[in-house]
Amino acid sequence: MKKKKEITRRSFIASSAKGALALSASGMLTSCNIFPGGEQGKVPQKILGKTGLSVSILSFGGGSQFLRNRNGEWEKHLELAVESGINLFDTAPNYVVTAPGGEKELTSEERFGEILPPYRSKIHIMTKLDKGENFKRDPSTVRASVEGSLKRMKTDYIDVLLIHAVDDRDSVAEIEKGVYREMTALKEEGIIKFIGFSSMDSAERSRDLLEHLDFDVALLALNPTRYRNYGEIALPVAQEKNVGVISIKVLRDLVGKDATAEELLAYSWKTHHVSTALIGHYGLDILKENIRHAIEYGKKNQLALDMKELEKRLASYAGPHALCWARPGYEDAGITV
Repeated sequence: MKKKKEITRRSFIASSAKGALALSASGMLTSCNIFPGGEQGKVPQKILGKTGLSVSILSFGGGSQFLRNRNGEWEKHLELAVESGINLFDTAPNYVVTAPGGEKELTSEERFGEILPPYRSKIHIMTKLDKGENFKRDPSTVRASVEGSLKRMKTDYIDVLLIHAVDDRDSVAEIEKGVYREMTALKEEGIIKFIGFSSMDSAERSRDLLEHLDFDVALLALNPTRYRNYGEIALPVAQEKNVGVISIKVLRDLVGKDATAEELLAYSWKTHHVSTALIGHYGLDILKENIRHAIEYGKKNQLALDMKELEKRLASYAGPHALCWARPGYEDAGITV
């Protein structure tokens, strides 16, 4: 294979910014419009808010579901994702797996580093700043955490750096004078292109962060159970400020026969100002099915779905009894296989 021409981080970021400005100025692409990816038959894309990034409407989660795939299988998942047009990949330093006997296998970031570098110019990678002991977000660890992520993923920049799992214990003031300041410094240096946060437990704190700080991206738990009411509390602020929104906790395979995978994915894709649904996949068949749904949705663009009816149908699932991430102490981190 012919080696691709290397470019510096500075020139890549500069060219990406110019491209985003050109698209915005043309008025051809908006965060609400689906448009084809690079090739016919690939997962279609949307613009991720004010970042200007073109992201596949189905993105790849590197958390616990992905980590369940054993050696010889997870590699196929990443390769298939890239080949199918998925171009947004999410991970975190604490996404780790322990094999029988207590031996740790490659972490999620290390897995990304084994497969994704040859495609780096065509994809976007997100990783996170994890919570420390006693839920402390220590700004002194930010730079070291990012440097570790860069090394494990074999890249010299990160597209999106996220504060992981914001909830009610977080203080906007402490984040602003702490990790947020460090994140913006890394962004100014060009090591990080965009900054944001993920949240599945507090729509109120998500709203507060969006209102008071200048984030580029937000990963929000948006699904038809309406658990925590992110769609009513946090999403309108993100839309107003054109923060790119990624839906997480889409519920694939958590609600039994009460909703199909196609309905759950379409709910995310039809939610105004959501650019992509982030899914972790265990098993190639599920990944292939979701890719098919994404490609077909891109062709239809107006899939018939009564979102209010689906919300009523799944309202009984809104709570810890059905949603594993809503249970006290839940962490989508290390797993044992």
